[in-house]
Amino acid sequence: MSIRFGVSPIAWANDDMPELGGDTPLESILHDIQELGFEGVELGGKFPRAAAALKPLLAKYRLDLIGGWYSGSLLAQSAHDEIVALQPHLELLKAMGSTVFVFAETSNAIHGQRGTAMRDTPQLGTDEWPVFGQRLTEVADYIQAQGIRFAYHHHLGTVVERASDLQAFLHHTGASVGLTLDTGHAALGGIDALALIAEHPARIAHVHCKDVRREVFDKLRASGASFLDGVLAGMFTVPGDGGLDYRQLMAALAKIHYSGWIVIEAEQDPALADPRTYAQLGLGTLRERAAAAGLQ
Repeated sequence: MSIRFGVSPIAWANDDMPELGGDTPLESILHDIQELGFEGVELGGKFPRAAAALKPLLAKYRLDLIGGWYSGSLLAQSAHDEIVALQPHLELLKAMGSTVFVFAETSNAIHGQRGTAMRDTPQLGTDEWPVFGQRLTEVADYIQAQGIRFAYHHHLGTVVERASDLQAFLHHTGASVGLTLDTGHAALGGIDALALIAEHPARIAHVHCKDVRREVFDKLRASGASFLDGVLAGMFTVPGDGGLDYRQLMAALAKIHYSGWIVIEAEQDPALADPRTYAQLGLGTLRERAAAAGLQ
C-alpha cells in the first residue's frame, strides 16, 4: 500500500469566497505547503492554467499537481458536450502528470450561493438518475481511457449529498465512475464513510480529509444558513481538531489496500484559522493514524 499526502490551497485562499485569503500570493502558499512536508497540492484559483507556467512553478517547490476540482454540467448537457468542455482541464492534468480527475455536478448546485439555505439542496427524481448515471459513466469511461482516474466528489449542496443520493449514484453508474471520498461532506451529509469504503472498495479513487464541528453545522442548518455561512462559522476544520475518528478511517483504507493521495482540504477563514498551523495539525494527525494502520 502506497499513499502520499497532499493539501488543497483552499485553506489559504478560498475560490468560492475570494475575500478569504484573496491577497495571499500564490508563491507564499506554495512555500508554506512545501515547508510543512506535503508532497502535492490540488489546483486552486490562483494557479496558472498553462503547463508551461505551472510546471516550473511547482518544480521550484518540489510539489506534484494532484489534480483539481472540475465543475460539471451533465444535468444540462450531453456527455459528448461535457467531454468537449473539459478538454482544457484534462490537457492540463495530463501535462502535469496528475492521476485523478475530480468531477462534481454543479449545474444546479447551491453550495456557492450565500443566500440559499443548506437545507434547500437539490435532489434528483427517480426518473432523472438513469440519464445522469449514463452520462457520468460515459464521461468517466473517456477519462479512464486517457489514463486518469475519474473521481466524483459528493458534496453538500449538490445532487450527491445524502446517503440516499449516493446509493442511487452507485446504482446508476458504472465501474469507471470512482469517488472522491470526502470525510467531512460524508459526515455532514449522513453518509457512513467506513461502510462506503468496506462495501465499495473499488470505487474509492481519491480521498479528501477534513474534520467537522457537528454542533456548528447542526445549529446553522436549522437556522436556514447557507453552506458558505457554515464555512465562515467554522463547521469544517482539519483532522485532529473535530469529531471524526481518523484511526478507524485509516484502518478501513488499509483493509482495502488503498493506494493514492490523501488530501487535507478544510476550508476555513484564514484570518481566524491560520492555514500553516491547521495544515500542520492535520498532516501530523493523518501521518500518525496512517502509520498505526499500516498505510505506508
